[in-house]
Amino acid sequence: MTGAQLDRIEVTGIRGWGHHGVLAAEKELGQEFSADVTLWLSTGPAGRADRLSRTVNYADVVADVHAEISTGSHDLLETLAERIAARILSGVGDPLVRRVDVVVHKPAAPVGLPVGDVRLAISREGAQVSAVLALGSNLGDREGYLARALERLTAEPGIDVSWTGPVVETQPVGGPDDQGPFLNTVIGVHTSLGPFDLLAVAQRLERDAHRERLVRWGPRTLDVDVITYGPHRSEDPELTLPHPRAHQRAFVLAPWHAAQPEAELPGHGSIAELLARAGDRDGLRPGPAITGYAAP
Repeated sequence: MTGAQLDRIEVTGIRGWGHHGVLAAEKELGQEFSADVTLWLSTGPAGRADRLSRTVNYADVVADVHAEISTGSHDLLETLAERIAARILSGVGDPLVRRVDVVVHKPAAPVGLPVGDVRLAISREGAQVSAVLALGSNLGDREGYLARALERLTAEPGIDVSWTGPVVETQPVGGPDDQGPFLNTVIGVHTSLGPFDLLAVAQRLERDAHRERLVRWGPRTLDVDVITYGPHRSEDPELTLPHPRAHQRAFVLAPWHAAQPEAELPGHGSIAELLARAGDRDGLRPGPAITGYAAP
């Protein structure tokens, strides 16, 4: 998988009594199964902040794997392994776990002769996630900063740009009164990166534009916000998802609506309806044509 360097969390020897097998006696009497799982994710954000919310709770992983072993009845180890992998990727590991390796053990498998173990190993990757980024600039070469940001984003491993909105010009919302107008737009991507790795990409784009954070909501060469990451919700102070003010900002909603008229903002509803209610919608003006972005 391309993109951010992935670390791994290994949980081994998760045991449970299951009723899996093709023989009637296996389904009736059951036997002990065990599983090992390796979770591939970026653990740096959790390690640097010492926050459980930025990684996977191992207790939840064990509970999910045990539940798959001990409930239901499948003929094949292959089915049990697939269900474990799918449960982790769509449940406790979503959206942080980008790949999972599962090894299922059936040491008492009735194969006719003594064996030490029967093991099945699979590896499954998480699906790419659709995300929306908002970009803005009101300092220096505004058009150049937006163009370079799109160029660098397109070349970023683990990110595929799927659509761009038009550029709009707006007066600043909040912050000092003496700053110039913004050029704003939005970009849709598909990504194999976790949400905090996508945030790290956004911050790298800002650093590349030599952004300085001197005044809250002050003038800036480039501002890049993660607006949505699939349906994921986050209350992390560094990455609130969806973005907590996007539903009120016409400079986000208007270019997004122009590119995706039927889109919805998770937890807030239709982009079209939100745009109609946005207090700053009357201050929008068509922005300049910038290579790579949709036409105004």
